[in-house]
Order: sequence, then structure tokens, then C-alpha cells
Amino acid sequence: MKFPKLQSCCLAALLVGTGVNADTMPDAGQDKRVEWKIQQTWPTAGKTLAMVNSLDGKLVFFLNDKQQVQIYSTQGQLQGSIPVEEGVSSIDIAPQGETLYLINNTNQSFTSVAVSFVVDVDTTGAPFKGPSDAPVTITLFTDFECPYCRQIIPLLDEILERNPKNVKLSFKNLPLKFHKFAEPSAKAALAANEQGKFWAFHDRLFAETKLTEESIKKTAVEVKLDIPRFEKDMESPKIQSMLQKDILDAQSAGVTGTPTIFINGRTPRQRSLEGLQVIIDDELQKLGKK
Repeated sequence: MKFPKLQSCCLAALLVGTGVNADTMPDAGQDKRVEWKIQQTWPTAGKTLAMVNSLDGKLVFFLNDKQQVQIYSTQGQLQGSIPVEEGVSSIDIAPQGETLYLINNTNQSFTSVAVSFVVDVDTTGAPFKGPSDAPVTITLFTDFECPYCRQIIPLLDEILERNPKNVKLSFKNLPLKFHKFAEPSAKAALAANEQGKFWAFHDRLFAETKLTEESIKKTAVEVKLDIPRFEKDMESPKIQSMLQKDILDAQSAGVTGTPTIFINGRTPRQRSLEGLQVIIDDELQKLGKK
């Protein structure tokens, strides 16, 4: 089962799943010390015994009377269910919901459960390198003006060298608003892709110590692009649509910063050669490729 990450926040988490609405909410009367407004209401499965929400405001966990912990986005969309043993009466989670803690008062036990979330990211039409039919896809959301994005490139190149037949790298843009030249650079890279020179442009642009309009155009000249076509493509509706799709895909996957990596939809907890390879090997084993 795949548990997609979704980005949202809910400040009225204690009202979630109670079944109250604006018509049944008690009147605050003459008390002017508090202002309230219902933000979310949705039905839950079974009777709720306990509830916790992640500190990043993305997920809500409900323990119900059906021996389940159900995980919802804070927009009320069910992400998946985890079965628990009879007697579990209390739950808690790690800050981002990556670990679930269970208290069983019947047999007086404590259990911790690692929780992994898997997302579907559409990489159709995205620039990639590696075999097109590779069983494992690394999806990278990045920003050309992000220094950490530059630093992760050697790691991903080494992963591709280690797995030449089984892994491909798909590139997705996520230009952050506080980076002035991130969006122009993203459009420029996609325009370079129209001439089959995305990765050459990508590598040279990341090699620039400071991005400017001049450095972007200089990069286009260095990789020998057709400049009039390049400039026209940069401003075309097609390129704008492709960039907007990347941004929307990032939002759907719960991506809030760069660089963000998914391996067949899974988020690695360790951004190291060994940490990435463990997930790749696990995916290959699941697919019977190893």
C-alpha cells in the first residue's frame, strides 16, 4: 500500500473526527476572550480511542476500536492503516510521524513501529539519465540556486555508476521563491532539454558560483545551443506548463525543500551512498531483480 505525503496544516486538530459542525457547535455566548472557527471536519472509521498529529502539521494518527491506527492527511484524506494488537490503548509518534509508539495496557508492553510513506511521483517527460526501463527510479526535486542541491550531485552520480542497469535519475524542478534566479534557471534548463542538451546545461549551470541572467545565457552559449530558439522556448507556454507541473507534483508529494529524493517513491532517511543503496537493493529484491 502506498502512503502519499501531502502538504497542509490544521490548527483545529482537536475538532477533527468529532462530528461537530457549525450548526451543533456550542454557542460561545458573551465570552469575548476566544475566537474560534471550524477549519476541518471529516468522518473517521470506528470509535476513536486516541489521536496524535505530527509536529510538521502534515499527518494525523487515530487509534480506533477496530485495532487500527489510521493515518490521515490534515485535509482528511486517508493515507493508510496500520494493524495493532488487541489491548493497545495509547499512541504517540516521532515529530514527523516516522515512528509510531504503542502502549498496550492489557499485556503491559511498549512497541515502536517504523512508518514509511511511499508517494507516486509522475516523471513522465522529465529529463533523466540511466536506462529508460530501469526498475528503480530516483526522483530528484532540486533548485539551481540551492547550494545543497549542488553538493548532492556527486553522490547521485556515484549511485548511477554503481547501478548502471537498474537505476535511472529523473530530474524535477522546484525553484524556491526566495531564490531570484531559480525559476529562470529552471526554464532555461528545460529549454536546453528541447535541444537534447539538458544534462550538459545542468552540469555547467551548477558549476557557476553565482547565477545571473548573464551566466544563464553564457551557459547556453557554452553548450552550443541555438540561442534564438533557446530564448523563445524559455518563454513558451510549453516550458511554463512543464515547470508548473513539477511544482504541483512537489506539492502533492509533500516536498517543502530542496534537494528532496525519492527512490521508487520512498524517502531515504540517510543521504549517504550506503543509505541510498540499501533502498535500491530492497526495491530490486522486491521486484525479483536481485
